[in-house]
Amino acid sequence: MKQNGTLSSTPLNVYSSIEEIGDEHVGTSYETPMVPNAFDMDDDLKQELIEKKFKEIMEIMGLDLSDDSLSGTPKRVAKMYIKEIFSGLSPANKPKVTLFENKYQYNEMLVEKNITFHSNCEHHFVPIIGKAHVAYISSGKVIGLSKINRIVEYYAKRPQVQERLTVQIANELKTLLDTEDVAVIIDADHLCVQSRGVKDVNSSTVTAQFHGKFKEEATRSEFLKYIK
Repeated sequence: MKQNGTLSSTPLNVYSSIEEIGDEHVGTSYETPMVPNAFDMDDDLKQELIEKKFKEIMEIMGLDLSDDSLSGTPKRVAKMYIKEIFSGLSPANKPKVTLFENKYQYNEMLVEKNITFHSNCEHHFVPIIGKAHVAYISSGKVIGLSKINRIVEYYAKRPQVQERLTVQIANELKTLLDTEDVAVIIDADHLCVQSRGVKDVNSSTVTAQFHGKFKEEATRSEFLKYIK
């Protein structure tokens, strides 16, 4: 396919598929889709290249980058992408978690609720803002409370789909704590719905993952009672 006199490597069937999907909510895998060589390039070089590309985008839009207000924007955006809002893409930023023996022999559920997070929709790169409610029942180990927040934040700091984010948090806690007894609920506002497209400012999206004992009605109901 030709674009501006040059050949595009994107096949026609990909373009038609994108048009057919439109604004539909699409998910692929439980893992964040990444190329095999995603970490061959260091962060400094990534920032440098993003700065150049974003400058080109702004120029294409007709913005005057000689204006004092705009001149530093490409650099700020590049730094924000790598160091802040998409920092969860890098395994180097994964929180270091220390587990402790459950010396109190506390065998009931532990609930950490209303964990505020900021993510970005991978379909339009606009914010997802919400709260995560997390619970687990110890199988012999416990985790520092702040580390639960850090785990939520780490997986949120990626281009995301809410369903995937919910699964990733639950799977990480199951692995770390060596327990199946984990529950995660996320309630979030999607700006791709609120600020564009249908522009519905009143709707929110809720997703949940229940594992182990949380699949039992009594345990699940107890968890839901706590987060209300």
